[in-house]
Amino acid sequence: MKTSSRPTSSKSKAISLHLGLNLVNPEHYGGWSGELAACEFDANDMATIAKSRGMKSKVLLTKNGTRNKTLAAIRSAAKQLSAGDLFFLTYSGHGGQVPDVSGEEDDKKDETWCLFDGQLIDDELYLELSRFAAGVRILVFSDSCHSGTVARAAPPQPGTQAPIGRSKMMPLAVGMRTYREHQGFYDKLQKDVAKVSGKSAEPDPDAVLAQLAVSPRLTAIAKKFKPAVILISGCQDNQTSLDGDQNGAFTEQLLRVWNNDGYKGNYAKFHVEIKAGLPASQTPNLFVLGPAARFLKQQPFTV
Repeated sequence: MKTSSRPTSSKSKAISLHLGLNLVNPEHYGGWSGELAACEFDANDMATIAKSRGMKSKVLLTKNGTRNKTLAAIRSAAKQLSAGDLFFLTYSGHGGQVPDVSGEEDDKKDETWCLFDGQLIDDELYLELSRFAAGVRILVFSDSCHSGTVARAAPPQPGTQAPIGRSKMMPLAVGMRTYREHQGFYDKLQKDVAKVSGKSAEPDPDAVLAQLAVSPRLTAIAKKFKPAVILISGCQDNQTSLDGDQNGAFTEQLLRVWNNDGYKGNYAKFHVEIKAGLPASQTPNLFVLGPAARFLKQQPFTV
Protein backbone atom coordinates (compact mmCIF):
# COMPACT_ATOMS: atom_id res chain seq x y z
CA MET A 1 0.00 0.00 0.00
CA LYS A 2 1.34 3.39 -0.97
CA THR A 3 1.62 5.77 1.96
CA SER A 4 1.77 9.54 1.94
CA SER A 5 5.13 11.20 2.55
CA ARG A 6 3.29 13.82 4.58
CA PRO A 7 2.28 12.32 7.93
CA THR A 8 -0.91 14.18 8.84
CA SER A 9 -4.06 13.12 10.61
CA SER A 10 -7.57 14.05 9.52
CA LYS A 11 -8.57 14.07 13.19
CA SER A 12 -5.99 16.66 14.20
CA LYS A 13 -6.02 20.32 13.33
CA ALA A 14 -3.32 22.93 13.47
CA ILE A 15 -3.08 26.69 13.84
CA SER A 16 0.08 28.72 13.29
CA LEU A 17 1.10 32.27 14.16
CA HIS A 18 4.16 33.94 12.65
CA LEU A 19 5.64 37.21 13.91
CA GLY A 20 8.26 39.10 11.91
CA LEU A 21 9.35 42.57 12.98
CA ASN A 22 11.84 44.50 10.87
CA LEU A 23 11.55 47.45 13.24
CA VAL A 24 9.73 48.62 16.36
CA ASN A 25 7.87 51.81 17.25
CA PRO A 26 10.48 54.33 18.50
CA GLU A 27 7.78 56.05 20.53
CA HIS A 28 7.80 53.11 22.93
CA TYR A 29 11.50 52.27 22.73
CA GLY A 30 13.04 55.61 23.66
CA GLY A 31 13.60 56.76 20.08
CA TRP A 32 15.14 53.45 18.94
CA SER A 33 13.57 51.68 15.94
CA GLY A 34 15.90 48.67 15.85
CA GLU A 35 15.80 48.21 12.09
CA LEU A 36 16.42 44.70 10.77
CA ALA A 37 16.19 43.32 7.23
CA ALA A 38 15.00 39.71 7.13
CA CYS A 39 12.47 39.21 9.92
CA GLU A 40 9.43 39.62 7.68
CA PHE A 41 10.97 37.14 5.23
CA ASP A 42 11.47 34.72 8.14
CA ALA A 43 7.81 34.96 9.17
CA ASN A 44 6.52 34.51 5.63
CA ASP A 45 8.79 31.53 5.00
CA MET A 46 7.61 29.84 8.20
CA ALA A 47 4.01 30.52 7.20
CA THR A 48 4.65 28.90 3.83
CA ILE A 49 5.77 25.70 5.55
CA ALA A 50 2.74 25.82 7.86
CA LYS A 51 0.30 26.28 4.99
CA SER A 52 1.92 23.44 3.04
CA ARG A 53 1.02 21.22 6.00
CA GLY A 54 -2.58 22.36 6.04
CA MET A 55 -2.29 24.68 9.02
CA LYS A 56 -4.58 27.67 9.45
CA SER A 57 -1.95 30.42 9.49
CA LYS A 58 -1.82 34.03 10.61
CA VAL A 59 1.12 36.36 9.90
CA LEU A 60 1.76 39.57 11.84
CA LEU A 61 4.45 41.73 10.26
CA THR A 62 6.17 44.73 11.86
CA LYS A 63 3.42 47.33 12.56
CA ASN A 64 0.85 44.57 12.97
CA GLY A 65 3.08 42.73 15.40
CA THR A 66 1.57 44.43 18.44
CA ARG A 67 1.10 43.07 21.94
CA ASN A 68 -2.69 43.02 21.65
CA LYS A 69 -2.80 41.29 18.27
CA THR A 70 -0.20 38.72 19.35
CA LEU A 71 -1.92 37.84 22.61
CA ALA A 72 -5.34 37.76 20.92
CA ALA A 73 -4.06 35.31 18.29
CA ILE A 74 -2.51 33.00 20.90
CA ARG A 75 -5.66 33.07 23.03
CA SER A 76 -7.84 32.37 20.01
CA ALA A 77 -5.74 29.31 19.17
CA ALA A 78 -5.95 28.06 22.76
CA LYS A 79 -9.75 28.16 22.60
CA GLN A 80 -9.89 26.23 19.34
CA LEU A 81 -7.38 23.44 19.92
CA SER A 82 -7.76 20.24 21.89
CA ALA A 83 -5.69 17.13 22.64
CA GLY A 84 -3.71 15.97 19.63
CA ASP A 85 -3.87 19.32 17.84
CA LEU A 86 -0.87 21.53 17.04
CA PHE A 87 -0.07 25.18 17.68
CA PHE A 88 2.97 26.42 15.74
CA LEU A 89 4.39 29.79 16.85
CA THR A 90 7.40 31.57 15.35
CA TYR A 91 9.04 34.88 16.19
CA SER A 92 11.77 36.76 14.34
CA GLY A 93 12.94 40.07 15.74
CA HIS A 94 14.83 41.64 18.59
CA GLY A 95 15.05 40.08 22.03
CA GLY A 96 15.39 42.17 25.17
CA GLN A 97 15.14 42.18 28.95
CA VAL A 98 13.34 44.03 31.71
CA PRO A 99 14.21 43.95 35.43
CA ASP A 100 12.36 41.19 37.27
CA VAL A 101 10.14 42.65 40.00
CA SER A 102 8.32 39.44 40.93
CA GLY A 103 11.39 37.93 42.59
CA GLU A 104 11.32 34.76 40.49
CA GLU A 105 14.41 35.16 38.30
CA ASP A 106 17.88 34.11 39.45
CA ASP A 107 19.46 36.68 37.13
CA LYS A 108 16.95 39.40 38.16
CA LYS A 109 15.92 39.80 34.51
CA ASP A 110 12.89 38.78 32.49
CA GLU A 111 13.58 37.99 28.83
CA THR A 112 11.31 39.56 26.20
CA TRP A 113 10.27 39.60 22.58
CA CYS A 114 10.35 43.18 21.26
CA LEU A 115 6.94 43.58 19.66
CA PHE A 116 6.06 46.74 17.74
CA ASP A 117 4.40 48.68 20.54
CA GLY A 118 5.91 47.01 23.60
CA GLN A 119 7.76 43.99 24.89
CA LEU A 120 6.16 40.60 25.49
CA ILE A 121 7.66 39.18 28.68
CA ASP A 122 8.60 35.51 28.77
CA ASP A 123 6.37 34.92 31.79
CA GLU A 124 3.40 36.21 29.79
CA LEU A 125 4.15 33.83 26.93
CA TYR A 126 4.59 30.92 29.32
CA LEU A 127 1.28 31.72 31.03
CA GLU A 128 -0.56 31.89 27.70
CA LEU A 129 0.90 28.56 26.56
CA SER A 130 -0.02 26.92 29.87
CA ARG A 131 -3.67 27.68 29.10
CA PHE A 132 -3.77 25.31 26.14
CA ALA A 133 -5.59 22.05 26.71
CA ALA A 134 -3.79 18.95 27.89
CA GLY A 135 -2.37 17.00 24.96
CA VAL A 136 -2.02 19.97 22.61
CA ARG A 137 1.39 20.05 20.91
CA ILE A 138 3.04 23.48 20.88
CA LEU A 139 6.04 24.18 18.65
CA VAL A 140 7.90 27.47 19.11
CA PHE A 141 10.78 28.75 16.97
CA SER A 142 12.38 31.96 18.22
CA ASP A 143 14.93 33.61 15.91
CA SER A 144 16.02 36.28 18.37
CA CYS A 145 18.35 37.02 21.26
CA HIS A 146 17.13 36.41 24.79
CA SER A 147 19.86 37.83 26.98
CA GLY A 148 21.37 41.21 27.70
CA THR A 149 24.26 39.69 29.63
CA VAL A 150 26.62 40.12 26.69
CA ALA A 151 26.97 43.00 24.27
CA ARG A 152 28.10 40.97 21.28
CA ALA A 153 28.43 37.44 20.02
CA ALA A 154 31.16 35.21 21.37
CA PRO A 155 34.39 35.29 19.34
CA PRO A 156 34.61 32.70 16.56
CA GLN A 157 36.52 29.51 17.20
CA PRO A 158 39.96 29.16 15.57
CA GLY A 159 39.61 28.22 11.92
CA THR A 160 36.00 29.40 11.64
CA GLN A 161 34.67 32.44 9.88
CA ALA A 162 33.48 35.33 12.04
CA PRO A 163 29.71 35.78 11.93
CA ILE A 164 28.43 38.49 9.63
CA GLY A 165 25.13 40.26 10.15
CA ARG A 166 23.10 42.50 12.38
CA SER A 167 22.52 41.44 15.97
CA LYS A 168 18.94 40.76 17.06
CA MET A 169 19.65 41.97 20.57
CA MET A 170 18.10 45.18 21.81
CA PRO A 171 21.03 47.33 23.06
CA LEU A 172 21.33 47.42 26.84
CA ALA A 173 21.06 51.21 26.96
CA VAL A 174 17.85 51.09 24.92
CA GLY A 175 16.43 48.42 27.19
CA MET A 176 17.18 50.45 30.30
CA ARG A 177 15.71 53.62 28.78
CA THR A 178 12.58 51.80 27.60
CA TYR A 179 12.06 50.32 31.04
CA ARG A 180 12.51 53.66 32.80
CA GLU A 181 9.98 55.35 30.53
CA HIS A 182 7.40 52.58 30.98
CA GLN A 183 8.33 51.16 34.38
CA GLY A 184 4.81 51.29 35.77
CA PHE A 185 3.47 49.24 32.87
CA TYR A 186 6.13 46.52 32.99
CA ASP A 187 6.19 46.25 36.78
CA LYS A 188 2.41 45.87 36.96
CA LEU A 189 2.44 43.40 34.11
CA GLN A 190 4.93 41.14 35.85
CA LYS A 191 3.09 41.30 39.17
CA ASP A 192 -0.25 40.52 37.51
CA VAL A 193 1.23 37.52 35.69
CA ALA A 194 2.88 36.31 38.91
CA LYS A 195 -0.46 36.44 40.74
CA VAL A 196 -2.26 34.45 38.07
CA SER A 197 0.49 31.87 37.60
CA GLY A 198 0.92 31.56 41.37
CA LYS A 199 -2.64 30.35 41.70
CA SER A 200 -1.91 27.46 39.36
CA ALA A 201 1.32 26.57 41.20
CA GLU A 202 3.21 26.50 37.91
CA PRO A 203 6.96 27.26 37.99
CA ASP A 204 8.59 30.29 36.44
CA PRO A 205 9.78 29.28 32.94
CA ASP A 206 13.32 30.61 33.21
CA ALA A 207 13.87 28.87 36.54
CA VAL A 208 12.77 25.60 34.98
CA LEU A 209 14.69 25.97 31.75
CA ALA A 210 17.89 27.11 33.46
CA GLN A 211 17.88 24.33 36.04
CA LEU A 212 16.04 21.51 34.32
CA ALA A 213 19.16 19.47 33.73
CA VAL A 214 20.42 19.72 37.32
CA SER A 215 17.26 19.75 39.43
CA PRO A 216 15.12 16.60 39.67
CA ARG A 217 12.50 18.63 41.56
CA LEU A 218 12.12 21.18 38.80
CA THR A 219 12.14 18.43 36.20
CA ALA A 220 9.19 16.84 37.96
CA ILE A 221 7.36 20.18 38.13
CA ALA A 222 7.93 20.86 34.45
CA LYS A 223 6.43 17.50 33.55
CA LYS A 224 3.13 18.70 35.04
CA PHE A 225 2.84 21.26 32.24
CA LYS A 226 -0.28 20.00 30.42
CA PRO A 227 0.45 20.79 26.76
CA ALA A 228 3.60 19.33 25.18
CA VAL A 229 5.97 22.17 24.28
CA ILE A 230 9.07 22.17 22.08
CA LEU A 231 10.98 25.46 21.96
CA ILE A 232 13.97 25.85 19.65
CA SER A 233 15.65 29.23 20.07
CA GLY A 234 18.16 30.83 17.74
CA CYS A 235 21.07 30.89 20.19
CA GLN A 236 22.21 30.33 23.76
CA ASP A 237 21.46 33.00 26.36
CA ASN A 238 25.03 34.32 26.20
CA GLN A 239 25.12 34.52 22.40
CA THR A 240 23.66 36.63 19.61
CA SER A 241 21.21 35.65 16.88
CA LEU A 242 22.14 37.31 13.61
CA ASP A 243 19.94 38.95 11.00
CA GLY A 244 20.69 38.62 7.28
CA ASP A 245 19.53 40.05 3.97
CA GLN A 246 17.02 37.31 3.11
CA ASN A 247 16.69 35.33 6.35
CA GLY A 248 18.05 35.35 9.86
CA ALA A 249 20.97 32.95 10.29
CA PHE A 250 18.89 30.52 12.36
CA THR A 251 15.90 30.54 9.99
CA GLU A 252 18.15 30.22 6.94
CA GLN A 253 19.78 27.11 8.35
CA LEU A 254 16.41 25.69 9.41
CA LEU A 255 15.11 26.10 5.87
CA ARG A 256 18.25 24.50 4.45
CA VAL A 257 17.87 21.45 6.70
CA TRP A 258 14.13 21.24 6.02
CA ASN A 259 14.96 21.14 2.30
CA ASN A 260 11.47 21.88 1.00
CA ASP A 261 9.88 18.96 2.85
CA GLY A 262 12.78 16.68 2.05
CA TYR A 263 13.79 16.22 5.70
CA LYS A 264 12.66 12.92 7.24
CA GLY A 265 14.21 13.03 10.73
CA ASN A 266 12.54 13.96 14.02
CA TYR A 267 12.59 17.18 16.06
CA ALA A 268 15.57 16.14 18.17
CA LYS A 269 17.66 15.40 15.06
CA PHE A 270 16.29 18.51 13.36
CA HIS A 271 17.73 20.65 16.16
CA VAL A 272 21.10 18.86 15.97
CA GLU A 273 21.37 19.40 12.21
CA ILE A 274 20.36 23.07 12.42
CA LYS A 275 22.99 23.57 15.11
CA ALA A 276 25.64 21.81 13.03
CA GLY A 277 25.26 24.34 10.21
CA LEU A 278 25.75 27.44 12.36
CA PRO A 279 29.00 28.90 13.72
CA ALA A 280 30.12 28.25 17.29
CA SER A 281 29.12 31.83 18.08
CA GLN A 282 25.43 30.98 17.52
CA THR A 283 24.27 27.67 18.98
CA PRO A 284 20.51 27.02 18.90
CA ASN A 285 18.94 25.74 22.10
CA LEU A 286 16.28 23.05 22.52
CA PHE A 287 13.86 23.12 25.49
CA VAL A 288 10.87 20.94 26.21
CA LEU A 289 8.05 21.30 28.72
CA GLY A 290 5.28 18.90 29.53
CA PRO A 291 4.83 15.40 28.07
CA ALA A 292 6.95 16.03 24.99
CA ALA A 293 8.79 12.71 24.58
CA ARG A 294 6.54 11.44 21.76
CA PHE A 295 6.37 14.92 20.25
CA LEU A 296 10.18 15.01 19.92
CA LYS A 297 10.12 11.81 17.90
CA GLN A 298 7.79 13.20 15.24
CA GLN A 299 8.85 14.54 11.87
CA PRO A 300 8.90 18.35 12.04
CA PHE A 301 5.60 20.09 11.25
CA THR A 302 3.54 16.91 11.49
CA VAL A 303 -0.11 17.79 12.01
